[in-house]
Amino acid sequence: MADAKNIRPVEIIRAPALRPGDKIGIIAPASSFNHEHFLVGCDRLRQMGYEPVYSQNIFERELYFAGTVERRAHEFHEFWRREDIAALICVRGGYGSNYLLEKLDYGMIAAHPKILLGCSDITSLLTAIHDRTGLTVFHGPMVAKDISDGTFDQLSWNNSLTGIADWDVPANGVEVLRAGTARGKLYGGCLSMLVASLGTPYEIQTEGCILFIEDIGEKPFRIDRMLMQLRLAGKLEKIRGFVFGEMLDCLPPKGETYTLQQVILRVLEPYNVPIVYGLKSGHVSSGNITLPIGVQAELKTGSSEASLQILESATITGAR
Repeated sequence: MADAKNIRPVEIIRAPALRPGDKIGIIAPASSFNHEHFLVGCDRLRQMGYEPVYSQNIFERELYFAGTVERRAHEFHEFWRREDIAALICVRGGYGSNYLLEKLDYGMIAAHPKILLGCSDITSLLTAIHDRTGLTVFHGPMVAKDISDGTFDQLSWNNSLTGIADWDVPANGVEVLRAGTARGKLYGGCLSMLVASLGTPYEIQTEGCILFIEDIGEKPFRIDRMLMQLRLAGKLEKIRGFVFGEMLDCLPPKGETYTLQQVILRVLEPYNVPIVYGLKSGHVSSGNITLPIGVQAELKTGSSEASLQILESATITGAR
């Protein structure tokens, strides 16, 4: 197992691109889940031309977890080692991914690169694995939610996972909070998980990034507090641009007239970089976008329109 404190700059690693007929390992590294939604999600993956593979012990429960941490870590390692598995997709988030961080074999993960896809609580795994290995990972739909519902964005899924270079992230309805242009590594995820990493050996590495931030059901003052914690921890000093998610149900109390956008601009006032709001990845009302974490991207904003362009492929075609 790799030393969790051994953070160092690494070159980007890309997994082989996803192809029709590939086997996808379904893992539950965090909370337990709805059995029916799980089976519907697996059926939808089959309809898309993939072969979902999972262990029967994925249905185990311990408190609010999908089984013991030993079960969840073993499941992750088993599927990661298997040469016939092209990707690992998480069933859901919830809570519990942080238990795996000190148990993962990061050297093995780097030696056998695969696609890893999830969001919400899975942010803990995505950022830790990318920071330690350089592996491009993916923030987006999960089996028992968006894949089960059939509400995820298919274009970004294809572009992210099948080796497409130079493509535009769907940005319809994205609101420009501050105009400008920025290039940097696309990085981030669920805000509460990013903040939870601070002060641990798995602390997020944000220098030179276009930082993607999203969350659900947090009052604006809580978003303020978490952004301030990142700011006071020095994690925003060298950010090149901010991309906020839909921020679903992050509303002020009834009767208040301020907006979350106003709160964000006040906290981020010291940083003269572009800021946009409303990109649908993670906790969204519909159309969950798959974002490749770790690749170079360009954020361009005018007075009212924004674009987020992925500048390099996140996976490698013809690698298997």
